[in-house]
Amino acid sequence: MREVVIIEAVRTPIGRRNGALCEIRADDLLATVLQEVVRRAGIEPGFVEDVIAGCVTQVGDQGANVARTATLLAGFPVEVAATSVNRQCGSSHQAIHFASQAIRSGDADVVVACGVESMSRVPLGSDYGEWNPRLMERYHLVHQGVAAEMLVKRYGLTREECDRYSVDSHRRAARATDEGRFRREILPLEGKAGASVGEDEGIRRDTSVEKLAALQPAFAPDGVITAGNSSQISDGAAALLLMSADRAYSLGLTPRARIVARVVVGSDPVIMFTGVAPATHKALDRAGLALDAIDVIEISEAFAPVVLAWASELEPDMARVNPNGGAIALGHPVGASGARLATTLLHELERQGGRFGLQVVCIGWGMATATVIERL
Repeated sequence: MREVVIIEAVRTPIGRRNGALCEIRADDLLATVLQEVVRRAGIEPGFVEDVIAGCVTQVGDQGANVARTATLLAGFPVEVAATSVNRQCGSSHQAIHFASQAIRSGDADVVVACGVESMSRVPLGSDYGEWNPRLMERYHLVHQGVAAEMLVKRYGLTREECDRYSVDSHRRAARATDEGRFRREILPLEGKAGASVGEDEGIRRDTSVEKLAALQPAFAPDGVITAGNSSQISDGAAALLLMSADRAYSLGLTPRARIVARVVVGSDPVIMFTGVAPATHKALDRAGLALDAIDVIEISEAFAPVVLAWASELEPDMARVNPNGGAIALGHPVGASGARLATTLLHELERQGGRFGLQVVCIGWGMATATVIERL
């Protein structure tokens, strides 16, 4: 089996719902990062054999195989193939897995793994039909927010714990932005009224535990989950250029990291967020590593209790977990989030001079993905 390396990674800033990026079509958002990822690598687009894009709500601007339309919009040769993947919030994380598997097996040498979601233009859930009654008889499926409330009860989490975690996410994201930590990974875009957008829009610098405590529960009268301790509805795109190590060296390119392990697991589809812990264990086992060998961890912040429940089982050094904030502060453009997390993970490993990074993503209806990378 061949070694799979990451050559380049880039993302857009993340726009708030109906914010600076809301007028940009999803295929145009994705096309911009496709153009940029090959430009930064210094290769011709024709070297790419396939583009695999995560996208959750594949209707409207995001329908008709958005990966292919974006690849054509980006000016890639027509011979470059493209396909769209939907594994819910793990869609572009799965795109990375599919790309690395194709390269590792020898089916391809150069693949772009990417993702996009314009939740302003294509609302989440607008592709849903009616649930199959037989499925509902077997599993009483619930809204993700209700599942998050179930997670709170299972792990004995409090409203204050969730709110404190959320405030910390905003503080970390604000600090990272102020220190320029995201500057290398973000491609500035032209947003509303021609304004340049170079930073993530969702960060609330003035938030506090007291302010979050004033918010009403969103899913149960006596619940814990609010808009303040949940991820944000967002717009954005991200892309990574993956190659076989041999092809990278033949092109005179310097790999930045290698894929060490990749896993996906299923879990209870009702409470749905419990898969992140077993996915973490499985990825670490595949990599032959202990958790304390991981320098940076990026885990999806769909809701604060997802991370807190995972942490109660894994007992990580929380300073290493989402050191630059997560989806609660930065936003969660669902189809793009896996690629965004991977892009941030790579850049933060380089900034710190760390060796190993872990990415973990919770997924609706009971799944989770995890990846271990090694900085080169």
